[in-house]
Amino acid sequence: MATATLPLRLLTSKTLTLPSLPSARGSFASFAAASPAPRRWRLLAAAEEAPEPVEVEFVEPEGEAAEEESAVPEPVEAQLAAAGAGKDADIFAVVMIGSRQYIVMPGRYIYTQRLKGANVNDEIILNKVLLVSTRDKAYIGMPVVTNAAVHAVVEEQGRDDKVIVFKYKKKKKYQRKLGHRQPNTRLRITGISGYEEYPADPILDPAAA
Repeated sequence: MATATLPLRLLTSKTLTLPSLPSARGSFASFAAASPAPRRWRLLAAAEEAPEPVEVEFVEPEGEAAEEESAVPEPVEAQLAAAGAGKDADIFAVVMIGSRQYIVMPGRYIYTQRLKGANVNDEIILNKVLLVSTRDKAYIGMPVVTNAAVHAVVEEQGRDDKVIVFKYKKKKKYQRKLGHRQPNTRLRITGISGYEEYPADPILDPAAA
């Protein structure tokens, strides 16, 4: 069987020649030569004399100004008595109204969440008392103090200051601005009672210890 042989043709290879680049040392030298010389700054401070110390003499105020500055604030008991707390000035309680806890003292007022169905001048009784403390004893509830009650009077049904509610969604052309005033109730605490029969823990005087 005869085989046919085809002539082979060799192609000449072509190589690309790049222009010779300057050496790194020569290029850096040329760049350094082209860049301007660095500037040197010199800070010159003016010769000034230091100021002489000045003696200040304290002069005590005279007359009414001296009495106002030297006045000592009244003790807490006196402030409570002036506020109308009376003989129950040395007692306070922690009461829960809704989902919040408040520290109440006779003669003081608190702002709470709106009590529905309560009118102005109505007398209400708060039975969820968590703690009652006097000057020498503490009645700690587990979770409440049994038979303890906080007496209060509704003074006002109002609303809190306005709060701006702004909603915005980017790239949706949606924005909304609302104003909201949360309703509240102002209570005047008149007294705390019913805690005497509950087991009490003595309060130790740190000075005596």
